[in-house]
Amino acid sequence: MHPHPYPYAPAPVRRWWQHPALIIVLLVVFPPAGIALAWLSLWKQPQKIVATVLSGLWFLLSFLVPSADETKDDAKAAPKPTVTATATATASATPTPTPTPTPSKTTAAPVMPRLVGGTFAAAEQLITDNQGRVYAAYKDVDLPAGHGTWTVCFQRPDAGAPIASMVPVVYLTGPGVPCPKSPNTLLHTPTPTPAPTTQRPTPTPEPTRTSAPEPTQDADEDTSSGGDSSVYYRNCTAVRAAGAAPIRAGEPGYGSHLDRDGDGVACEG
Repeated sequence: MHPHPYPYAPAPVRRWWQHPALIIVLLVVFPPAGIALAWLSLWKQPQKIVATVLSGLWFLLSFLVPSADETKDDAKAAPKPTVTATATATASATPTPTPTPTPSKTTAAPVMPRLVGGTFAAAEQLITDNQGRVYAAYKDVDLPAGHGTWTVCFQRPDAGAPIASMVPVVYLTGPGVPCPKSPNTLLHTPTPTPAPTTQRPTPTPEPTRTSAPEPTQDADEDTSSGGDSSVYYRNCTAVRAAGAAPIRAGEPGYGSHLDRDGDGVACEG
C-alpha cells in the first residue's frame, strides 16, 4: 500500500456565526436562534445536545416564572386587608351612646266630621274653609239663598275620612221635607203630558134649497095670449125662481103682463 499523500486533513474553516461566544450569548438571550447556530457549529454531538437541553429549559422557565411587573400588578389587584380586630376592640372598649332621635311634631290631617242630620249652619264654616260644594238633595228643588236651616241628608267624604282626600260636598233638604234614599232624586212626580189630539174640521152645513112658489092661476089672466091658463106667474121674479125664464108666447105661464116690449118673449132680461 502506498502511504496517503496528505497524512493530516486540514481543519475546517470556522465562520463568524460559528463562534462559540456568539452561540452561547444567543442560547441565553434568544434560545431558538442559539440552538439553531449550535447545531450548525463545529461542536461535537454531545456538546450540541447539552446546549440544546439547557437552552430549552431556560427558554421554558422564562414563561413559567412570572415577571416582576406581573408580581406588582397582582399585588396592586389584591384587596388590602381591613383591620377588623382593632375596630372591634375599640368599639367594645368605649361604646358610643346612640343619640335618641327627637320625635318631630306632626300636625294631624283634619278629618271629616259627621254632618248628616244636622243643619247646614253647623257645617257652613267647614264647607267654606275647604272650598266645598252645597246641593239640594232633590234635583227638582232649587236651593234658596238662605238655607242655613236646611238639614244635611248626605255628605262626601264620609265621617272620619281625611278632608284633603276630596272636596267636601253636602246635600240638603228643606225643613219638614224628608231626605230621599239617594241624592238627585225627584221630589215631585212629573205629570204625564196628554198626547195631542187632532181635531176634525166641523163640516159646513149644506145650504137648504127652497122650492119656488108654485104659480097661482089668476082669473084676470089674459087668455088671448095663447099661453096655458093653468100656469100663472105674477111677475118675472116668480118666473126666474121657477127656472122658466125666458117664456115665449104659447108656452105655459106666458102672459102679456110679463112681456113688456111685446116681442113674444117674456122675462128675457
